[in-house]
Amino acid sequence: MTPETFSLKFNFPAGRLRTFRDFLSKNLLVILMLGLSLVSILYYWHFLNDGLALAYNDARSHLDIGRRVVEGLKPGIAQLGSVWLPLTHLLMVPTIWSDFMWHTGLAGALQSMIAFVATGILIYKYLEKLQVGILGRLVGVLIFSANLNVLYLQSTAMTELLLLATMTAGCYYLTLWHDDANVLNLVKSAFFIMASTLIRYDGWFLLLIATGLVFLHSFRKRGYQVAEGSVLLFVTLGALGILIWLFWNQLIFKDWLYFAFGPYSAHTQQEQLAKAGVLFTQNNWYLSAKIYLYALLYNTYTFPAILGLIGAVTLWINRRISSGVRFSTIALLSPLFFNILALYLGHSVLFVQGLSGNTWFNVRYGMMLVPTIAVFTGFLIDKAGSFRLILVGLTLFVLAFAFINGDAVTIDDARVGSSQKNVSQVANWLKTYAANEPGFILISAASHDAIIFSSGLPMSRFIHEGTGLYWESATNIPDRWARWIIMRTYDDSDLTWKLVSRTKGFTRYNKVESYPFADIYELKPEYLNQLETKPVFTHQK
Repeated sequence: MTPETFSLKFNFPAGRLRTFRDFLSKNLLVILMLGLSLVSILYYWHFLNDGLALAYNDARSHLDIGRRVVEGLKPGIAQLGSVWLPLTHLLMVPTIWSDFMWHTGLAGALQSMIAFVATGILIYKYLEKLQVGILGRLVGVLIFSANLNVLYLQSTAMTELLLLATMTAGCYYLTLWHDDANVLNLVKSAFFIMASTLIRYDGWFLLLIATGLVFLHSFRKRGYQVAEGSVLLFVTLGALGILIWLFWNQLIFKDWLYFAFGPYSAHTQQEQLAKAGVLFTQNNWYLSAKIYLYALLYNTYTFPAILGLIGAVTLWINRRISSGVRFSTIALLSPLFFNILALYLGHSVLFVQGLSGNTWFNVRYGMMLVPTIAVFTGFLIDKAGSFRLILVGLTLFVLAFAFINGDAVTIDDARVGSSQKNVSQVANWLKTYAANEPGFILISAASHDAIIFSSGLPMSRFIHEGTGLYWESATNIPDRWARWIIMRTYDDSDLTWKLVSRTKGFTRYNKVESYPFADIYELKPEYLNQLETKPVFTHQK
C-alpha cells in the first residue's frame, strides 16, 4: 500500500505518513535500542522484587569473586582465581565496591543488561546484512528479546548474556569480512571472539570454528599464502585471551592447566559425578545430543527452533546471497557443536528433569542458540512469501503463550533445580549471632560462596582459600583464628572440614546448628581470650 493509497483509505495526509516513515527508517535503531533498554530495566526490577535475580548459586559466587578483588582480608587481582574465566568479574570491579551494587546483584546484572541490548541490535544488523526486510529483522529481534529465559538471565549476574553478545558480535563481523574482505572486520571479529574466550570456554570452541572458516574462505578465494596470513592475523588477536589465561594460571598457581585439572575445576567436579554414576552423557553421542536438544527446545519454546532450522536451510541454498556469507553463518552454530561435544567428553553436565535425573541443572545452556535461531527465523520470515504473516502470527502466539504461563525453564532451574541453594538458614544465623560480635568466620568459598554472599557480612569477616596466610594459619590452628566455622560435617569435598577436622584445635568447638547445606561450629567461651579478631597480615603478596 502506497502512502497515497493509505491516505485515501484512512483519510491520513500522505505527506505526514511519508514523513513518519522516513523518520522511522532513519531512527529505527535508536528506537530499538531505547525499547530494549526499557524492557531490560523493567525486567531486572521485576525479577529483583520477586527475589529471583539472585536465585542462582553461581550468580552469588560471581558477585563474591568481584567483591573479593576490592575488599577482604587479602584483596587484589589474584582473587579472580581459576575456576571461572575472568572478564565477567573484571567488569564488575568499577561498581562492586558499593554494597548496594553488590547485594542487589546490579554490579553483575548491569553487564548482562547491556549485553541484552547489544545482542538485540546485533541480530537486527545481522539480518540487515542478509538483505532481510524490516519485518523479518524485527521478528528476529523479538524472538530473542521476548524470550522469558533470556529476560531472566539478563537480570542476573550470570555470564550467559555477555557471552551471547560477544559471540554474536564475533560472528557478525566474520560475516562482514566474508562479504567485503575488509581486514578491519576480520580484526573486529577476532577482538570480540577473544573477549568471549575470557568469559566462558564456549568462546574457545568458537575461535576454533572461526579460524577454520577464515582459512577455508581465504584459501578458496586467494590461495594458501593469503590463507596463512589471514589465519595468523586472526589468531594473534583471537587467541590472546587464551594465552593470558594460561600465563595467569602458571603465574598464580604454578600450573598452566590448573583451570582445567585443578581441585576446583569442572573436570574434578565431573569426576565426582562420574563416580556417583550420574554423568549419563559421557561417551554417549546419542544421549548427549538428545539432552542438549531437549534443553534447546525448552529454552526456545520449540516452534522458533523449528523455524530456525528451516531458515538455516533456506539461507544455505539461497543463491542470491554470496557463498562466503552463507558459509560464514556456520559459526552461529558453534554452541550446538560445543555443548554436545562437552557432554559427550564428560566435561559438562546438564540435567533435564524427567530425562536425566530428577531435577534441572545447567539447563540454561540450551539458551546459547537463541540468537542463532533469531537470525535464521528472521531470514525465513523474509523469504516466506504468502506464508509470512501466518508464520509471524504463530510465532507471536507461541511467545505470548509462554509469557502468560511464565514458561521459563531457567527460572525453574534457579528456583527449584540443582543450580540453586537455599542457604537462608545459615545466612540468617550469621546475621543474628555473628554480625555484631568480633571474630572471623572460617569457610570454604569453593563450597559455600552463596552463604558468604547471603549473610550480608563484610568480606573481611571471612577466612577462605583466597586469604593466604589467614587460611594457612586457621586451617592449622583454627582456635587461634576462627570464632565460627561453617562446613559440611564428614564431607571431605568441603576443604574446611578436610583440613580442620584433623586438627587438635577443632576439639575446642561446639556444633551450635546443623542445616541442610552446612553446619555451624562456634569456639567454646573459655578459649575466646586467645582469639585473633583483627587483621594482622597487612602486607601479603
